[in-house]
Formats: sequence, C-alpha cells, structure tokens
Amino acid sequence: MDAAGWDERYRGSELVWKAEPNRFVEQELAGQEPSGRAVDLAAGEGRNAVWLAERGWEVDAVDFSAVALEKAERLAAERGVRLRTVHADLTLWTAPKAMYDLALIAYLHLPWPEMTEVLLRAATAVRGGGTLLLVGHHAANPERGYGGPQDPHVLYTAEQVADLWRPYADILRAETVTRPVTDAEGNSHTALDTLVHAVRR
Repeated sequence: MDAAGWDERYRGSELVWKAEPNRFVEQELAGQEPSGRAVDLAAGEGRNAVWLAERGWEVDAVDFSAVALEKAERLAAERGVRLRTVHADLTLWTAPKAMYDLALIAYLHLPWPEMTEVLLRAATAVRGGGTLLLVGHHAANPERGYGGPQDPHVLYTAEQVADLWRPYADILRAETVTRPVTDAEGNSHTALDTLVHAVRR
C-alpha cells in the first residue's frame, strides 16, 4: 500500500490501532531507562512513539502518511507529551550517523531489498550502547499464524534481521514470538511475529 492508501486508511477519526504500545515494545523497553533521543520508524498513529515520550524519551516519529502523523500529534497532545513528526518515505529517509540512542521499527514491511536498506540505515543512526528493536510479522505467519501481510516478499525472519545487524550490534534476542489476536467475530487466533533486540557496538 502506498502513502495515499495509508492516508485513506488512517483518515477516520478513530485510531486504526490501539493507543497502547505494542506488547513486545513495552516488554522489551519498559525496564530501560530513557537515555536521550529515539526514532520510531513507520510510526503510524504514534502509539509507540507517544509511549516512549511518556517515559521521557525525546522522540522523532517518521512515517510516509501525513494523516497518520497528524493523529500521532493529537495523541501526543492528549497525553501531554511532545513528538517531532517527520513526514518521509523510509526508502529515502536518512539520519546522521550515531544520532539516536534508540531506533524502533514496528511492523514495517517492504520488499526485502528496500527493507535491508532501512535496517542498515537504522543501525548506523544509533550510537554506541544504543538500542535497536524490531517487531514485525514473521515470514511463517501466512501459513502458521494469522493476519498481517500475505506477500512473502515483504516478510522476514528474526535470523534475516539479526544477520544484517550483527556487524554493527550485539544481538540480545532474535526470536519468533506469538501474539494473541481476536478477529471481528470474536474468535481467537495466534499470530507469529519476528522480534530482534540488539545493542549497538
């Protein structure tokens, strides 16, 4: 889906996603003391970015949907925190090297060559001792899980992501994790996600 498609999806007054942070983002980062500047890549409506700001991070929220970023700004204002929103296509986005203490990528799905470039730029944007965290739909999810993109060309495993980050960072976790999902009819399902947590060297 392109930026216009996401703008249309986000245009309703209600949040497409919940206002609370993703469960894995919260689990992995809740115990970490805020230590400066964070970037949330593909921030969407800002649920993770706002949560980070509430914890004391100075957050840049980057997304190619202007509508989503407007909703992120409103959510931040409602919660009494500030975000710096950046309207950018992540395939073209760049940041100065060692600019951030945390780079978060949650459910960004691009064709693997483009995803590779985003992951490498995220790694170089984080300074030594900083955190890299990715959560996304796992490559096995279409066959063994539920929901998410069904195109295998935009899905990935923890090993693929970890292999890209390993030259730059120490890998703390690189796992397939499960997430409960309830569909519109109230039925329960289990989604398979990729989780990679690393510390920049």
